[in-house]
Amino acid sequence: MEVRTIITAVLFLPAFFYVMRYNLHMFQLNGYKNGEHLHWIKKNIRKQSVLGVGLLVGILRLGLWNLVTDILGYLALLLLLVVYRALKKTNVKKKLVYTARVKRLVATDLIVNAAVLALGYCFFGLPVLSGMMLVLVVLQGILLPAVNLCNRPVEQAINRYYINDAKRKLKEVPGLKIIGVTGSYGKTSVKFYLQTLLQEKYNVLVTPESYNTPMGVVRTIRGSLRPAHEFFICEMGARHVGDIKEICDIVHPAHGIITSVGPQHLETFFSMENIQNTKFELADALPEDGLLFLNGDNSYIQEKAGSYGNKVWYRSSSSGEGYSVKNVSLSQMGTEFTVVAPSGEEEVFRMSLIGEHNIINVVGAIAVANTMGMTLKELRVPVRRIKPVEHRMQMIERGDVTIIDDAYNSNPVGSKAAVETLAMFDGIRILITPGMVELGEKEEEYNYKFGTYAADCCDYILLIGKRHTAPIAEGIFSKGFPQERCQVFERLEEALSFAYAIQGQGHKYILLENDLTDNY
Repeated sequence: MEVRTIITAVLFLPAFFYVMRYNLHMFQLNGYKNGEHLHWIKKNIRKQSVLGVGLLVGILRLGLWNLVTDILGYLALLLLLVVYRALKKTNVKKKLVYTARVKRLVATDLIVNAAVLALGYCFFGLPVLSGMMLVLVVLQGILLPAVNLCNRPVEQAINRYYINDAKRKLKEVPGLKIIGVTGSYGKTSVKFYLQTLLQEKYNVLVTPESYNTPMGVVRTIRGSLRPAHEFFICEMGARHVGDIKEICDIVHPAHGIITSVGPQHLETFFSMENIQNTKFELADALPEDGLLFLNGDNSYIQEKAGSYGNKVWYRSSSSGEGYSVKNVSLSQMGTEFTVVAPSGEEEVFRMSLIGEHNIINVVGAIAVANTMGMTLKELRVPVRRIKPVEHRMQMIERGDVTIIDDAYNSNPVGSKAAVETLAMFDGIRILITPGMVELGEKEEEYNYKFGTYAADCCDYILLIGKRHTAPIAEGIFSKGFPQERCQVFERLEEALSFAYAIQGQGHKYILLENDLTDNY
């Protein structure tokens, strides 16, 4: 009996490690949010269907311990080990990061599992222990949220310490002007564009990359804020009601920019009204003399903005109050446009960025920088210096192929603008996309519409993932798009190989629209 238990343990340990690691990776990608992770498990149950075999055998072994169930148990553990080891070896887009929080989760998980096995042995002996090992391996995806719940008091205490330290550091720079930037999309781009403009004249700190969570902001302040800084541009992201308020309560912004409001993260917000209210938590947090910069092209913002004072509008057309745009000229080399300030001052700007949505984002940055003390004329040179934010309509030249990398994220407005930008190029226009996610009950509808837009703008459309892109294909073919020019692949690399092999006259333009994270 002991030998059989030892064999089970030898197989159990590596199988446990690989299954736990995979689920820990997904848990991290789901933001350590118990509800989101359990929803992900329910939605993606087929991704781990092999666990059903392990659970069935584990339950069988709990009630019946003999040579046959032992062999079945060995085979089940071996199957789990092979499958999850293979998952670890696959190329992942965003690897598991062993942060201090992850290490605490792992430690607690090991303690909990060891305690369960010890209690099982004490009360029921070796026969039950073998079955329990298999069941514990299978249940790792569900146990991690439970472990996270156990760790919550510790995590909250650690976070409070870091938050209070960040607040202390902010108080040590009394002249610092803090500008909050939020929006369903465009906020990261506007943040970096504004940094490029303001740093021509001022010492500027920004939250790096896509750091836009409370602890990401806190980490930036504690690690990078210096007494010489004059501006702190703070990106504020949200997936739930109250997320923006939480960041505002830490940094207390003097001014704010709302770049957009749209159907993003509907799976966690549940309604457009909740998204509107959450983005305007930034407006609610501003002081009486704080300025609120608003995208005048966005209907959701226009609808919500009425009761707020000190508004500064910016828009990509020549109609309406605030900062406006006229004489737009687009080419493969970039964009030229004229900005008209509320004072009537005008200036012609040139930039290397393409796409109408980039115009509105740059104009938003110009509006803030101009209001903060820089003249439109002073802004001409830094606007020319603005570079595309990585993976956001970033142009990459590859000989006779131009990659338009818009892979960071995708939303109904941005995806439409991206394919319409692709349509302006003279050559072979190829779209590669896995579609859009986190759009709740509207996901199929928005992906279908995206397919109709893409059909009008592209010569070839290459879809990644048959099941998820089915609504896009439906929309594409509803427009009479040739079936031979719309292909479905399981991996991005396969689609790229196909795109490079396409024969035809002219330069190739390949638009990469969205790149789903590993949990999708």
